[in-house]
Amino acid sequence: MKYNIKSVLYKASAMLILVFTALYSFQPTIAVWGMVASVSLFSAITVTHPYPGKSIRGKRLFNFQVFACVLMVVATFLMYKQRNEWPVLLLISAIFLLYSSFVLEKELDKENHEEFKK
Repeated sequence: MKYNIKSVLYKASAMLILVFTALYSFQPTIAVWGMVASVSLFSAITVTHPYPGKSIRGKRLFNFQVFACVLMVVATFLMYKQRNEWPVLLLISAIFLLYSSFVLEKELDKENHEEFKK
């Protein structure tokens, strides 16, 4: 599998989001600023890498990913304000990202298979 710098940063920022979420219980100040950095990087990479295909379903799933990134930004803001609602938004965001990542991969495979068939 070929890794480029963008995919490594994307995966690292996703892992850092998990680490800083767990760290919030012990060091809230450090966790908030770590979340700001990692969510910003994750969201920037997600938004700048749009869906390459032409299907409506794939574009809708990409919009799910963008919406999940917006929810993560709002969750980080709530974390900064020390509100207790941030885990709910982060959970909803994780569900959207999980769903869209699995279905988007299948949609890309289906679209590539149809193009190869022609």
